[in-house]
Amino acid sequence: MSQSVERFSSRVENYVKYRPNYPAEIIPFLQSECDLMPDSIIADIGSGTGKLTELFLKFGNLVFGVEPNERMRAAAEKLLVDYSNFKSVSGTAERTTLANSSVDLISAGQAFHWFNPGLARIEATRILKPHGWVALIWNDRKLQSTPFLEDYEALLLKYGTDYKEVRHDKATHAIAEFFSPQPVMVKVFPNEQVFDLDGLKGRVLSSSYTPEPNHSSFPAMIDELSEVFAKHEKDGGIVFEYDTKVFYGQM
Repeated sequence: MSQSVERFSSRVENYVKYRPNYPAEIIPFLQSECDLMPDSIIADIGSGTGKLTELFLKFGNLVFGVEPNERMRAAAEKLLVDYSNFKSVSGTAERTTLANSSVDLISAGQAFHWFNPGLARIEATRILKPHGWVALIWNDRKLQSTPFLEDYEALLLKYGTDYKEVRHDKATHAIAEFFSPQPVMVKVFPNEQVFDLDGLKGRVLSSSYTPEPNHSSFPAMIDELSEVFAKHEKDGGIVFEYDTKVFYGQM
């Protein structure tokens, strides 16, 4: 199995607890812009632990959560066990195993930058119904909106194992190619999390590009993170600000 599939295997618990959810406003937006209805069939590709999947399930959609990582898929199955409209699928963006022309909308939350864009486009075209839609979504952490976020970004640049190489903002060109020759449109929603120190540590450890506890630089990173928290906390917490970006279009 590819390294990109397995790189979150040891981080599932922190991912579930400390990664941000997606704004509920995404659903009415997709209703107005992408013909989303409660009876629409969704393929949530790279569905991970089910954070984006659950928005569609609550709306009433039948959702195929396509996830190649066994541990993340198991976490989603546990989280979403009460939804009869959730179908867990072991598959990839390039080979979903879904039927031809079987879904109305393809979503991908915090995942497209791990896809092979060319092969994923071929697969998306195969499984989408005529006039279907695609929504590629990220919780995009702001880098410079507050002094805390500036210091946090500097910490990741200092200690991240391959942070510069895997940052999802490098996917912008691939997104345009994925939708080409059709246009791709963008909608941005505000989002945020508030963390105490333990929560901040968990948020750091949920990222695949940070040192794990057995890494030689882990103690220094945690010490510096604690200093950053102490410098910026107010009433025992700090605020993570995000732009939740929805790139959407038709194939």
